[in-house]
Amino acid sequence: MAETLDKLSMYLQLPFVQRALIVGVVIALCSSLLGVTLVLKRFSFIGDGLSHVAFGAMAIAAVLKLTNDMPFVLAVTVICAVLLLRMGQNAKIKGDAAVAMISVGALAIGYLLMNIFSTSGNLSGDVCTTLFGSTSILTLTEEEVWLSVGLSALVILVFIFFYHKIFCITFDENFALATGVRAKLYNLILAVVIAVIIVLAMNLVGSLLISALIIFPALSAMRVFKSFKSVTICSAILSVCCAALGMLISIAFGTPVGSTIVAVDIVTFFIFMLIGKIFGGIKQ
Repeated sequence: MAETLDKLSMYLQLPFVQRALIVGVVIALCSSLLGVTLVLKRFSFIGDGLSHVAFGAMAIAAVLKLTNDMPFVLAVTVICAVLLLRMGQNAKIKGDAAVAMISVGALAIGYLLMNIFSTSGNLSGDVCTTLFGSTSILTLTEEEVWLSVGLSALVILVFIFFYHKIFCITFDENFALATGVRAKLYNLILAVVIAVIIVLAMNLVGSLLISALIIFPALSAMRVFKSFKSVTICSAILSVCCAALGMLISIAFGTPVGSTIVAVDIVTFFIFMLIGKIFGGIKQ
């Protein structure tokens, strides 16, 4: 135990580890804020769909040999988020079908492009890294850290500024429309913000595990708390703690970053489920 603590203490003094922890914590915070709304609106599958889109965009960026692929991936994912929202409102193509079409198509095209144009000798390793996350979070440059922190701050400000509108469209969109709330506009803002979170989280947990980062803290908080505000606050705290603990465990024991964070989230979910069964939900 003492050896592990000494190892962690040594690593925590390194600038690249400090940068990774900062980015991991702010991404986890952003993910948790929108996760509650996605769960309550039954939009959990959108995060999964957009993560596949981001994978396809990263493959295209790799083919184009872009040195900084984040702006390109972000733009493509935001456009697809808007398209998903529009297609979901189309009577001929329902929301879940639209997500399936775009996500599976993007995943297949991305993998195909990586096979055809790959210049790496370890294609399977590159694919696994993109899908499940890796130590790439530990190789972030200062510019990438500032970009991640800036976008995360923007997401948090949007959530705080539009909190009441988001609350309205989360629970009763028809009533919100009847009272003059521009539900379509706020759904669009929600979709764009989710796309930003997906792109930010790819370096942390990989494209296939992003949904877990968004959904698990919200589900855990809902086992104990019942009000929207309490669930949101609890979800944010849990997400930040699980991300930090997962990254520290990963650093100490050399496990994959993304998978470790999700494993901690899963354990936390079962702990909160047990607490909820023993003490019952807290209404506040």
